[in-house]
Amino acid sequence: MKKNITGVLCFICLLFSTVTLQAQSFPKMDTSPMDLVLARPERNAQPTARVIYSRPSKKGRTIFGELVPYDEVWRTGANEATELTLYQPMKLGNTRLEAGNYTLYTIPGKEHWTVIINSDTNVWGTYSYKKEKDVARIIVPAKEAAATTESLSMVFRPDSSGPTLMIGWDNVYIEIPFKNL
Repeated sequence: MKKNITGVLCFICLLFSTVTLQAQSFPKMDTSPMDLVLARPERNAQPTARVIYSRPSKKGRTIFGELVPYDEVWRTGANEATELTLYQPMKLGNTRLEAGNYTLYTIPGKEHWTVIINSDTNVWGTYSYKKEKDVARIIVPAKEAAATTESLSMVFRPDSSGPTLMIGWDNVYIEIPFKNL
C-alpha cells in the first residue's frame, strides 16, 4: 500500500513539474521588436501624441529602393502597420486631425516621401490599405542622415508650435511636422 501511495505521489509531482516547466517558457524576441515613442511638450507633461511601431534592422541590406520599394505604400515599420494616437487635435499640413487613433503609412521616394494618415486601424502591413480612408497626406523631403541607423527609429522632437516626428533608417530620415491647434 505504501509503495502505491509513493508511486502515485511521484507521478503527481512529475506531472506538475512538467506543467510548470512548460508554463514558464517564453517565445524568442521578435526580429523586429515593437517600440513606442511619445510626444511631450515638457519632460513630465502629459503626452500629446504616441506612435507604436515595429523596428526592422538593416542587417547589411539595401533598404530604400530594394527592401522597401520606392513609390509604394509602406507600413513604415514591420509587422502591424504603424499606429499613431493623437491625444489632442492637431494640424498636419492644411488638414485638421481630431484626437484619436490612426495608421501612419508612407510612400518613400528618392527625394521626397508622402506621409499618409489613415483612419483604418488595427491592420497588418499594407494588405488592407484603402486610399479612400486617408484623412491627411503631406510630402516631406528625404534627408541624408549624418550616420547610418541600423534599426528603424522614431522620435518626437518637441517644439512650441507642435511635435515633429522624425523617422530614420539606414542613411535616410524624414521629419513630419504636427502643429498644435
